Amino acid sequence: MIGTSRPMIKACLNSFISAHRHVKKPAISSLRYATTDEGSKSSRTSRLPNGPSLEHFIANSSKTTNSATSQTHDPIDKIPYIQKSALHGHGKKVYFDVYGCQMNVNDTEIAWSILDSNGYQRTTDTTEADVILIMTCSIREGAEQKIWNRLNQLRVLKRKKSVSTKGSPLKIGILGCMAERLKSKIVEREKMVDLVCGPDAYRDLPRMLADTSSGQASVNVLLSLDETYADIMPVRLNADSCSAFVSIMRGCDNMCSYCIVPFTRGRERSRPIDSIVEEVKILSDKGIKEVTLLGQNVNSYRDTSESQYAGGFESDSATHLSAGFKTIYKPKFGGRRFSNLLDKVSQVDPEMRIRFTSPHPKDFPDEVLQLIQERSNICNQIHLPAQSGNNEVLMAMRRGYTVEAYMDLVYHIRDIIPDVALSSDFIAGFCGETEKAHLETVNLMRQVKYSFVYCFPYSMRGKTHAYHRLTDDVPEAEKARRHMELSSVFREEVLKLNQAQIGQQQLVLVEGKSKRSVHDLAGRNDGNKKVIFTNTEVPCEISSKELKPVTPGDYVVVQIVRATSQVLHGVPLYHTTLQDFSKRQTTSQRYCNASTI
Repeated sequence: MIGTSRPMIKACLNSFISAHRHVKKPAISSLRYATTDEGSKSSRTSRLPNGPSLEHFIANSSKTTNSATSQTHDPIDKIPYIQKSALHGHGKKVYFDVYGCQMNVNDTEIAWSILDSNGYQRTTDTTEADVILIMTCSIREGAEQKIWNRLNQLRVLKRKKSVSTKGSPLKIGILGCMAERLKSKIVEREKMVDLVCGPDAYRDLPRMLADTSSGQASVNVLLSLDETYADIMPVRLNADSCSAFVSIMRGCDNMCSYCIVPFTRGRERSRPIDSIVEEVKILSDKGIKEVTLLGQNVNSYRDTSESQYAGGFESDSATHLSAGFKTIYKPKFGGRRFSNLLDKVSQVDPEMRIRFTSPHPKDFPDEVLQLIQERSNICNQIHLPAQSGNNEVLMAMRRGYTVEAYMDLVYHIRDIIPDVALSSDFIAGFCGETEKAHLETVNLMRQVKYSFVYCFPYSMRGKTHAYHRLTDDVPEAEKARRHMELSSVFREEVLKLNQAQIGQQQLVLVEGKSKRSVHDLAGRNDGNKKVIFTNTEVPCEISSKELKPVTPGDYVVVQIVRATSQVLHGVPLYHTTLQDFSKRQTTSQRYCNASTI
């Protein structure tokens, strides 16, 4: 450590000491172990004689590089105190139980890719599993309660298996946001949990599973400043699906007062464009017809991995927010932005649909909107989370905009993309929300006329700004009533939207059989609305007499004949391609415009 300053040595020692506290089991080992929840009391723990030393701890600290594809990660097979053979799964079967958002699905596919490459097998039967890994969500209290209930069920399964088999005992692990948020509380409360792995520690899963073989729990929940898993190709859980998720960034810097995401997934960092484009190309080669770009704040994407772009891109290097929007952080300079990524990805395969979620309304420059309007394979569907229709509540939420600015953006988007389908998020009963504020949210919902809405009653999350500074003063019964009223108003308005589509011919990407009828198929239109139609043979193209069966992954033109608030029902007309349908629509629109003139 020659040349290292005393403060740095002291900081390393303090970090190393904190890495081995706050647990009740004899030894919870991890090369990178974060501190426990606020207010927990430290307790003495024994250290493995051959466990990681201070040298190992420093060696495995985060190393920031210019390129996410060249992130420095110590190979797990070179950890000195674990034999290489112990890191191999040797055919052990893993069962994944996934809760929460699309990001959790993608995280599970990353985790499975890592375990698959280390000799594990996947099973869809819990009774066959040697390892059960639960991908968790912490966004709301109800989401966490589902996990606690699930753990109660698995406790029974673990006891039965320990009695019925003489082989290795069933291992149970908690992954994702809840793992990071609750840390050692999970191990202390649920003695049957063997592994707790945060969103940035999936590379460490083989070592953590090896650690559990001696009966000790393994915890790694340290957040990273550079981990994007850019070099890992996710192994899809549903190989038969014609759609896939592609993670383009992780973390969030917005710090909305109600949101736990910055504390469970860390700061924003983006994957290099080249690695994303390469993954999309691989998916295209495998026949995938729809890709959804994922991120906590996907349209604030900023790739600074290459030095020529780090200081600026073309003549404009500063982040340009939508008019009337602001952030609590300083403007960011340099890097290739979301419009650059969207441009590259949409050119990979003209027959592949591109979607993205979840964006923030502040990050919609005209370059993005123009691309959506111009490229037929970028879906005319935008998620535009409002959260509330009241300015005082929006300020308390630290959303960075007013209702007026939000509506101006809605009008601007519809000027550029007239047939856009808008969806949104709403929180009912946030801190300080009055009945007047609630009714203003109802009014916003009626004004915008969303095609889909996610609406939830507010639940306080620890660590957030609201937890420290605001009062959760809306009674639960009132939250529930307001939530139900928002849901009812949405169903009323979306029914009108859906019924207005009766008679239209829409391009539908077929997903598979309908869940409610063996005689029907289901797919989604450009606006991401589910369309149900009869499973029958249809012409190969509009002018053909040759009939062809409809299968998942096909593009089919469907005429809408009936609508509910949830789905559209139609009759399949003919097979087509995305580009051919777009050309026909453009020609038809030009004809209509000429007729009007």
